[in-house]
Amino acid sequence: MMLSVCMATYNGAEFVVRQLNSVLSQLSENDEVVVVDDGSKDRTVDLIRETYGNRVQVHVNPENLGVIKSFEKAISLAKGEVIFLCDQDDEWESDKVEKVLAAFRQSDASVVVHDASVVDGKGELIHKSWNSYNGNVISQGIIGNIIKNAFTGCMMAFKKEMVPFFTPFPKSIEMHDQWIALVAKLRKEKIVYIDEPLMKYYRHGGNVTGMKKRPVTAQIKGRLGTMSAIMNYKK
Repeated sequence: MMLSVCMATYNGAEFVVRQLNSVLSQLSENDEVVVVDDGSKDRTVDLIRETYGNRVQVHVNPENLGVIKSFEKAISLAKGEVIFLCDQDDEWESDKVEKVLAAFRQSDASVVVHDASVVDGKGELIHKSWNSYNGNVISQGIIGNIIKNAFTGCMMAFKKEMVPFFTPFPKSIEMHDQWIALVAKLRKEKIVYIDEPLMKYYRHGGNVTGMKKRPVTAQIKGRLGTMSAIMNYKK
């Protein structure tokens, strides 16, 4: 089974080698890492190419597209039967791939998600469980997930056969990971949750994705946009 790891990068030179080392140590030569860089102003792209050569594919956006479209592009380029989403600034535990693949095999799932430990920029533990830190909302339904997203992309993997059902990403959605999960729920696909921290989720203050306080009006607009996309979705 070929695996694809899809990463979107932006000014990630400080973190990306740590993350890619933790990813590549778990992949075979037949697997791939697809990076879409969204116009980094630092040495992110050069650093990846110098460190990994052809082992990591790097595609640079001609203009800044944002995180959602960058992940959409990476997913569209992926060839693996199972696709892992990956942020530039975290660190995978050494058994993440093994345990996620075991969950796919044992349950015939379409989507597998897992927990993570939450750490600060120095790697010091903030909380042992992201799911608990995020409010234990992983089991909520469609409406609940529109109000508060329970699915974090960097803790998610899915079968490639799911891709045509959730791409292209609607322009109105808040985040790609939320949309993938919502589509899976709408289609009644099997989603399996591994109640175990399989990565370190870094919260260093400069994260592109994650917990960020937005104005209430922006939150409402985002939720209405996602709701509209769900109402117009054709299975």
